[in-house]
Order: sequence, then C-alpha cells, then structure tokens
Amino acid sequence: MIPGAHLATHGDKPALIMGGSGFTQTFSELDAAANRLSRLLRAAGLKPGDHVAICMENHDRYMEVIWGCHYAGLVYTATSSRLQSAELEYIINDCGARAYITSKYKADQAADMIDKTPNVELRLMLDGAIDGYEAYESAVDAQSPKPLDEARIAGMDMLYSSGTTGMPKGITRAFPNEPLETWNNGVTMLCQMLFAADDTKRYLSPAPFYHAAPLRFCMSMHALGATIVAMENFDAETYLQLVEKYEITHSQVVPTMFVRMLKLDEEARTKHDMSSLEYVIHAAAPCPAPTKKSMIEWFGPVIHEYYAGSEGNGFVYCNSESWLAHEGTVGQAITGILHVCDDNFEEVPQGQPGTIFFEGGAEFEYHNDAEKTKGSRHPKGWSTLGDVGYLDEDNFLYLTDRKAYMIISGGVNIYPQEAENVLVTHDKVIDVAVFGVPNEDFGEEVKAVVQPRVMPTTDEERAQLAGELIQFCKSQIADVKCPRSIDFRDELPRHPTGKLYKRLLKDEYWKAAGRSI
Repeated sequence: MIPGAHLATHGDKPALIMGGSGFTQTFSELDAAANRLSRLLRAAGLKPGDHVAICMENHDRYMEVIWGCHYAGLVYTATSSRLQSAELEYIINDCGARAYITSKYKADQAADMIDKTPNVELRLMLDGAIDGYEAYESAVDAQSPKPLDEARIAGMDMLYSSGTTGMPKGITRAFPNEPLETWNNGVTMLCQMLFAADDTKRYLSPAPFYHAAPLRFCMSMHALGATIVAMENFDAETYLQLVEKYEITHSQVVPTMFVRMLKLDEEARTKHDMSSLEYVIHAAAPCPAPTKKSMIEWFGPVIHEYYAGSEGNGFVYCNSESWLAHEGTVGQAITGILHVCDDNFEEVPQGQPGTIFFEGGAEFEYHNDAEKTKGSRHPKGWSTLGDVGYLDEDNFLYLTDRKAYMIISGGVNIYPQEAENVLVTHDKVIDVAVFGVPNEDFGEEVKAVVQPRVMPTTDEERAQLAGELIQFCKSQIADVKCPRSIDFRDELPRHPTGKLYKRLLKDEYWKAAGRSI
C-alpha cells in the first residue's frame, strides 16, 4: 500500500502535521508531490534500482521526498543531518548515489559535496538553491502530479549504521523488483498485527525521519492511511502537549525520551491528558527497569518494546504485561530463532550472557564491506547485531550491552550499561555515559561522564556530587561495575535517535592518556 491508495476515502485527510510549524499535508497533496518528484527523477535518467541520497532536517516536505523516491523505484539512503562533511561524503560515494537531495539548512555542507561526490548527476535543494543545485520546489512543480506512465516498481531503503562504534556501513538487501501498488513491507504488517494500526490512528513521531525506525514506521502508517504528527526536535513537555492536542493513539520513542519526561516537574507531567494513547513503542537502546516501570505506572499498560536492527534479521517483542512478569526483558523472538553464544560460537546455558544471534531472519550484507558481513555471521549462518545478552527459562531475552563497549578490568568483563541504568535514575542526573579508560595496573577502569541536573561550580561540589553518585551506584550493583571516577559535562554527544556516541568520549580519554584503542 502507498499514500495514493487512500485518495478515494481519505484524500483530504492530513497525512502529515508538523508539530512545531503546524504545516499540514493531506494524502492528496502528499501523493501528488511524490508523483511529481518521481517524474523529475525519471526525467533525469534514474531508473528502478538506482541510488539517491538525502540529507536534511525534519523538514515539512521530507516525507514527500521519501515517497517520491519510493514511487520512482529508487534505493534511497536517508542520512543524518548531523554528519560531518567527511562522513556524508563517504556515504554518498559509498552508496553510489546518482542524485542528492538536501535543504538550505545544510547549504554550507552541500557546497562541500559538489567536488567530492563526482558521480552525483542531479542535485536538488529545498528552501532556496546555491550554485550547483537546482531549486527543488521549481523543479518538482514543473512536473505533472499524475503517476508515472510506466508500470511502477517500489523502491527500498538502504540505510547506514549510526557509526557509534566506527565508520557507518550500508545495510543492503536484494532489490525486490516489486510492483508499487502491491508493496507491503514487514514493518507495515507488524504495525497491523502487533499494534492494531489502521486508518483511524494518529501516530506521533518525535525522532529524526532519517533513522530506520522512524522512517519505516512513518511510511507504514502512511501506507495504512494513518495521520503522522512529527516533531522537528524532541522536547519532553512539547511531546506531552502534542499527545493531548492531536489525541495521539500511537507513538514510538527511545528510552532517553522516557527519562526526560520523567524528570519534568510534577505540574508539567500531570497537566496533559494522555488517555488517547493506545500503543507507546520503544526500542533503540536498553531501558532502565525503574524508568520503564515508572512509565507503565504513568501511561498505563500501553508500553510496548522491541529489539531489532536496521538489518531486519530478527524481531523480539514484549508488551507491558510480559515485561512486568519478566522485569528487564526486551521480550521473546517473534521472527527468527534466538541463540546466545560464547566467543567460540558455542551456545551458553540459560542465564549466562553471550553474543546474541538470530537464526532464520532476513538476509542482509554490509555494503562494500565483506569483512564486516563475515564478522556478523555464526559458522552456522546465524547473524548478530553485535549485542550481548542472555535468555531466561521462558526464552525471554535480556540485553546486557554491546560487545564493543565491554570493559576488561583486571581480567573481569564489565558491561557499562548496568552502571548507566543505575546512575540515570538518580534525581541529580540527566544523562550518563560509562566506558573504560586506561589503567596501568588493570588495563582499564570504569569511568562515568555525567550531565547533571545542576552543574557543580567548584572542585569541592564536583567531588561531593561524584562521591554521592559512586556510592549510589555501589548501593545497587557490585563495586567492580561502578565508576571509579566521574566527570561532568553540560551535554553528552547523543544522537537524536537516542544512541550515545560513546566512541567519541572514549577516544577523547584514551588519546588524552597517550593511548590508542
């Protein structure tokens, strides 16, 4: 299904409402704009299976760009608007983009790309154009709003990993060559089966469109005829206001958003009506158990969680009731079979952590990186996202951390997520990152960097707060897992999707110590 399938019944219904600007685009307007862009792309010589790259903020016209590429049968790579020029250049060239679409907001970076991406044949810019780019609006408006004259083929995404542990890698699958009118991706089916999504629902998307989950869920909601309300940037109280204003039924968030909402003052938390919510879905990172329990108490048993990746190799899910019965779990596998293995690829007993593998999930490769693809495979052909966890006796999965973040201190394996989950619940903490730093005796020691609610201003205040937080951590988990020292920052380098750029912090400390990771 596509937005154009709903014109007869919902043509004048809002397909997209931007929560900040109030910009509204109906299903008829969205379909017509997508048709125009698909014609422009075809006129420029792009054919089904060719690649296009997109880099812009949560723009009013973002979804029409995505649907236009999809209608044209292209492979579209949506990239983070926060990428550095070298990262963006790498992705545009690596994915083989023949077209590049951006906005005036990214004009300086767009200028840098002209000479560095020689294989791009068509460059479009929204909100005004610079030299080397065509104005998107005039180029698109010159095209017919009617569908392409040929039999249309559905496009597909090829998204890149967030690069939290290294250079981003494209996640690619075989091009399906599927007729556009019968296109129906797996996420659309999940939204119907697990979350009762249909054309009566209203979906609040607080995250960047370019990330895998928001992009695929928003497209799926449009495919089903639901209205999307999107936030340009996440703000905890604005989120609550939008739920009430638009009587939101469905939303997808990340755990850091829960944390921000819970840390609002009591008046801000309680003055908005949340009763319209039917499904609040979260993923992307482990959620501290106290945080999730507090959200269930606040919103009711509408909290749903899944564990999956852009790779699409498996899907683990649990609702509120299952979570309360298995506190801390991310659920049971509903696609793919779970295996937890040690470093020798042998399966470990229940309750023992190891690398999580999926058997029988969708096939994928890392674009232009055979070694990374090989490194994600078990000798039996199972695949992993690089996460560590364990299974209980009922085959509920619990995440421990990413294998890349493991700290080895004096021969002991420490997963920093445990300390992060404790520290973020402290009233004086807004955000926290825990990682290993060099230690001459033990190899590594546990370090925390904290964004405090109120920044201490003197050495004495910093030492006092650090000591308080370390003792708080030790009261919850074993001493060896707790930070030996804590530094404070005004803000941590966190991706808008909620993922922490822990690599940047870790690199900083190791370089300062004259060591390489």
